[in-house]
Amino acid sequence: MQAKTRHRVLSMVLAGGEGKRLLPLTGVRAKPAVPFGGHYRLIDFALSNLANGGFRKIVVLTQYKSHSLDVHITRTWRLSTMLGNYVTTVPAQMRRGPHWFAGSADAIFQNLNLVDDERPEYIFVFGADHIYRMDPAQMLEQHIDSGAGVTVAAIRVPQDQAQQFGVIDQAPGGTRIEAFREKPDTAVGLADDPTHILASMGNYVFTAKTLVDLVKDDALDPVSNRDVGGNLIPTLVEAGDAHVYDFTTNQVPGETSRDRHYWRDVGTIDSYYEAHMDLVAPLPVFNLYNRDWPVYTAGTNRPPAKIVADGRRGPAELVDAIVCSGAVVSGGTVRNSVLSPGVRVEAGAVVEGSILLDDVVVGPDAVIRDSIIDKNVMVPARYRLGRGTGAEPSGLEISPGGITVVAKNRVLEGH
Repeated sequence: MQAKTRHRVLSMVLAGGEGKRLLPLTGVRAKPAVPFGGHYRLIDFALSNLANGGFRKIVVLTQYKSHSLDVHITRTWRLSTMLGNYVTTVPAQMRRGPHWFAGSADAIFQNLNLVDDERPEYIFVFGADHIYRMDPAQMLEQHIDSGAGVTVAAIRVPQDQAQQFGVIDQAPGGTRIEAFREKPDTAVGLADDPTHILASMGNYVFTAKTLVDLVKDDALDPVSNRDVGGNLIPTLVEAGDAHVYDFTTNQVPGETSRDRHYWRDVGTIDSYYEAHMDLVAPLPVFNLYNRDWPVYTAGTNRPPAKIVADGRRGPAELVDAIVCSGAVVSGGTVRNSVLSPGVRVEAGAVVEGSILLDDVVVGPDAVIRDSIIDKNVMVPARYRLGRGTGAEPSGLEISPGGITVVAKNRVLEGH
């Protein structure tokens, strides 16, 4: 489904957050640049949804540790300039004074020159770090029909998860937002499903004039936190000018009943890990193989993956695994894991329930379980890492859910 008529639309992707809850993966890169699913970066999902939906004038507002994100977008997201399409990163330019972005609303305010240049009728404001498929055109169509100042995309989540989200109370018989509460202790269930609530996904479509006026007013408010979800949306809710878009009504070509309406905020190590486990399931909860609504990313100039037997250890064993280009498994065992480009698993090594990023090498007879290992790490022979291996090296991050994380370029000493 596409919007009924062609409208001038600008898309802003907010990619300036620090992502502290994803440390150490964000210790060397911006959160939207964190690798995901072997080949991808987190930002590829939001950009793919916009591009597939036909919205190809996209600015990515960056700030913290943005170099790898800038490089990825420059090399990957090159659209046809003949038709005026583009994806471009926009750093904090300090056009409003010598200070960084004070929040997501301030990031928009400091870049209103982009709005002046494009003169859009509507503006998408999307987060850069969620895993999902969505056709934004359907959300825009509802927004236009409603005449709202802003439409907030929302997903249905179990009622007992209310404390994790911004909860939306929808007015009876329509889409207007009656109340918006940030992480409330309790929440009333939906009229048609009392066991679920509507939670904000952090994706919005604004009428352009509304957004411009709003961020200008917000910039003058001395007590504002300069946040889109925390300040701008409540202001429009109070004015009766905010509506909700129920994500479960969105239809994407090629989706299946199993992966329909999947959305995950991978803001923590545990949620990042769980999202990968969704990928390696025999019937994945999120399907990377939908050709009708692809997730785009940079191609890699690496050879095909190779699975070989070892003369002493016999054949390799792979079960429920994603194995990317350039990876080699030589007589090792890999289960419920993601091997990113260039990963090597040597003879006798065991990798279970783990995510190995680019060019990790697992030495002979090493055992890795329930772990995330960032790029360029060499795991010594007979090394033990993760739950149930009988050893846990000091100095490594362990998530609340028990996932061990090894930072990029970390040197692991034998033990």
